[in-house]
Amino acid sequence: MEDVSDAVFRKLCRELGAELCVTEFVNVEGLLRGCRNARRKITLGADDQPTAIQIYGSDPDRLAEAAEIAAAAGPSFVDINCGCWVPKIAGRGAGAGWLRNPTAMVEMAAMVVRRVSMPVTVKTRIGWGPESEMPIVELAKRLEGAGVSALTIHCRTAQMGHSGAADWTWAARARSVVGIPVIVNGDIKSAEDAERALAETGCEGVMVGRRAIEHPWIFREAKALLEEGRRIDAPTPEERIALCKKHLVMNTEERGEPHGVRVTRRHLAGYLHGLPGAAALRRALNACDSLEGCLAILDEALARRAA
Repeated sequence: MEDVSDAVFRKLCRELGAELCVTEFVNVEGLLRGCRNARRKITLGADDQPTAIQIYGSDPDRLAEAAEIAAAAGPSFVDINCGCWVPKIAGRGAGAGWLRNPTAMVEMAAMVVRRVSMPVTVKTRIGWGPESEMPIVELAKRLEGAGVSALTIHCRTAQMGHSGAADWTWAARARSVVGIPVIVNGDIKSAEDAERALAETGCEGVMVGRRAIEHPWIFREAKALLEEGRRIDAPTPEERIALCKKHLVMNTEERGEPHGVRVTRRHLAGYLHGLPGAAALRRALNACDSLEGCLAILDEALARRAA
């Protein structure tokens, strides 16, 4: 979720029903050096709660030191990323690289817990792979013993990346042996998936990642189903275009032009999904670097619908 779950996108997701947000993951070395991008990631507005600051790194001492800086920024809790499988992260021992040595991972988590006065959580995967028996069940117990307050489990191995199907049964097994909350993650693509994941695992919550990039309406859809037992209509074309415009405006206000326009592009294919002429509309938006130009393209699309 790098360059995705920033303050602007968190605000949009909250407006659509997200209950708890997590920042983009923050490199501890950048944070300790005072890097501008790291400072941006941990800056939380008064209305940006509840939000966790997620940190990652390969050195336990540096992680603990960075956790203190993250905690001082006022999040609801500090989350340690032990699940990122991307080779440039995991290959250096950070993220899911910790799963190569679960004992070191537990010791690192205990060190971070001791250094901050707020809850510390861990996001991880079921194992490095391709083990026939994943370590996550025993690891969950050991992390609880280390003082971790909650655990989010992406139900794939690190070696799987995003391929194959997430196996939620591992989250259920881990949940059955710990007293701390467990959040199930992986392949939560719809409100029905969220409902089924909770029913099958007994977990306290679901984490939605990649699906939100293209369809943040999943949060309101899941809330309606989970809290009221009702299925709501998909967003209308007008709602889809309105969200494109709102996201573009907010990102440009936050990051200026043309960067604010460009960082919104990854969302546009999903936001415009199903609209007549969506491909041509997306191409036009991707070729435009100005906010004024993008808004004009979207207004023209709205006018064609109204004609």
